[in-house]
Amino acid sequence: MGFSEYFCIMEDNREERRRQWWLRNKGKYEKRESMLRRMAGHDYYGRCIYMITLNVAGRRDLLGELRGADACHSEAWVAASSLGEKVIGYWQEIPSHHPEVRVLKHQLMPDHFHGIIFVTEKIPVHLGTIINSFKSACTFAAKELGISTPLWEKGYNDSILKSRGQYDHMKSYLADNPRRLMVKRSSRDFFTVRHSLHVGGREVDAVGNVFLLDYPVKVAVRCSRSLSEEEIDEKVSQFLEMARHGTVLVSPAISPGEKKVMKMAQEAQCRVIKIVDNGFSDMYKPAGKDFDACARGDLLLVSPWAHRNEKIDLTKQLCEELNSLAAAIAQGE
Repeated sequence: MGFSEYFCIMEDNREERRRQWWLRNKGKYEKRESMLRRMAGHDYYGRCIYMITLNVAGRRDLLGELRGADACHSEAWVAASSLGEKVIGYWQEIPSHHPEVRVLKHQLMPDHFHGIIFVTEKIPVHLGTIINSFKSACTFAAKELGISTPLWEKGYNDSILKSRGQYDHMKSYLADNPRRLMVKRSSRDFFTVRHSLHVGGREVDAVGNVFLLDYPVKVAVRCSRSLSEEEIDEKVSQFLEMARHGTVLVSPAISPGEKKVMKMAQEAQCRVIKIVDNGFSDMYKPAGKDFDACARGDLLLVSPWAHRNEKIDLTKQLCEELNSLAAAIAQGE
């Protein structure tokens, strides 16, 4: 059975009812956990660029094998399995069934798949219909290869790319994914999310080098918002001098001065503990410079709160809680 048989468009009246339901309810569309949520109020029929992520059920390495650099590859890469090759092929066939959709980029990983698509004009079906048809085709291919258990986790994650900069950043992120996975697997302890860790007199979530908590010399970074640029630069010099001599800097980096101190400390590859205002899901991994700092063992991220999807405004009281935790950690409590 070919891929085409999974891309049949729903009957016009049925799909129209679904579209009308979406338009009526898009402002209150269901919020889902972490990787499965849809953006409330977004029109999933309209022109847009998405980065789609699909996870293999049980995070099994069914799609390929992670390999290190070799004569043909300067960085780590993923050798596609037979199933992985099918997945890539089916993804690239999407435009032949939905001419309004262009596939721009993909990255196959051992246990998940990323793909960037461009919906160039209004589509007659919900984006989820296209993704689910793709998933169904892959599932059938898996069964033909002897994999009887479900292939994919339920649902999918979409990131909406609203600018050229976001698109370019996401392309770079996908290309770097195999290297990041190789680093993560070789430094597994530094990327393990720890829940209910007792730190500073309370339970926290943490990820990174927890041994930084045991360093004998730690200092909480506090900088008043009233400091001038010159005074901030002086604070940066003072804290960096301490960090270069082994002191671990601890801060939620709330004020401009604190942000600059922690930024410069990380750029200098000094050891820091950052207090953040959101916890970590089990599949969380740091991004950007935080990822590299974790791999070196130079960073610990700590949050006094559990992971949540929604963003909250930091009130004065919440800022005081974060600073209080930083002070307790610096004092070795």
